[in-house]
Amino acid sequence: MVNVAVLGYGTVGSGVVEVINTNRELIAHNIKDDIQVKYVLDLREFPGDPVEKILVHDFDVIVNDPEVDIVVETMGGVHPALEFSMKALEAGKNVCTSNKELVASHGYELMSAAAANNVNYMFEASCGGGIPIIRPLYTSLAADRIEEITGIMNGTTNYILTKMYYEGADFADVLREAQEKGYAEKNPSADIEGYDPCRKIAILSSVAFDRQMDYNDIYTEGITGITAEDFIYARALNARIRLFGTSTSTEEGVSAMVAPFMIDASSPLYSVDDVFNAIFVKGNMLGDSMFYGRGAGKLPTASAVAGDVVDMARNLHNTVNKIWDSSKIELIPHEYAKNAFFVRVKGSADENRDVVNSLFGKVVFTEVPELVNECAFVTGIMTEGEFASAAEKLPGMITRIRSRLA
Repeated sequence: MVNVAVLGYGTVGSGVVEVINTNRELIAHNIKDDIQVKYVLDLREFPGDPVEKILVHDFDVIVNDPEVDIVVETMGGVHPALEFSMKALEAGKNVCTSNKELVASHGYELMSAAAANNVNYMFEASCGGGIPIIRPLYTSLAADRIEEITGIMNGTTNYILTKMYYEGADFADVLREAQEKGYAEKNPSADIEGYDPCRKIAILSSVAFDRQMDYNDIYTEGITGITAEDFIYARALNARIRLFGTSTSTEEGVSAMVAPFMIDASSPLYSVDDVFNAIFVKGNMLGDSMFYGRGAGKLPTASAVAGDVVDMARNLHNTVNKIWDSSKIELIPHEYAKNAFFVRVKGSADENRDVVNSLFGKVVFTEVPELVNECAFVTGIMTEGEFASAAEKLPGMITRIRSRLA
């Protein structure tokens, strides 16, 4: 019998219990052993819920029970999730999590503790919800040198940007609707300011590039500055605006950022709408591949956690997950990162052509009838520093969005 303890009975934790109980026979067949959730840890009571029969309020009950093989951490946050996870690993118990904040902050030390105790620390559900991406990077793409990872990694912001595109609505109105539907938290800053995808791209980059990427080093920009007017241009250009987490490894070094990008139909991420997520990976041998699915939600995320449970049940006393190197990736300074830029500026194209061409080289202007007394253009690829310097000399600039328009 494989015994599982679940820390936290919120959305994901209750989903893990549901997945294991619903698919218990299938999981038992796959691991060649019976499986059960022996404990659920939570401070709350759940009267009338079957979980009350296995509910405990003291973590020591779990860590001191030698029959517990696997601990599922779905508490969120860093503390006490870090302390509980470390104690479980040191007690010889496998641990898996959906907690991207914890993995981004302490992934290396938790994996090291797992290896020292001949168990595993797994975190498939920490990036992309139900999308399998960590395990493919470790296994299917292990023979490739990963050159780029770019993804739509936050369902809340993708929902907001999708609604703004199709309905022409303002950001504040769509955010309010997202909160009413439960897609956005009461305090949505982790999503709309880009902190959530920042942690996810840091984890994926650490796995892909085999060294620690510190999320605090990643330039991060959210979607709060995106307006309905930006989408008027996007529709005119047959383009979409997406919040990307992206990292690229070149001979010059590794660059990473989180920011909105304007993309066209040539991008594999163009048609990823609503709360769906997608992660694009480029390898030097495979070329381009994309992983697509529900990036959040109770059962999709719980399914990914349960996948880790199955993997660990097959390897209870054998460390199988790779540990990235503790040396830190020194990112290329942000001002040297290269992008193209979509720029809106006051005045007509004729009024701006000379100064824009002198600052950015020859560009193609776009004007839309809905917006008078302004125009837009797309620059060629240039460094962030070069753009910032030129933009300071550009009178009447309204806004800019990074561009991957062909």
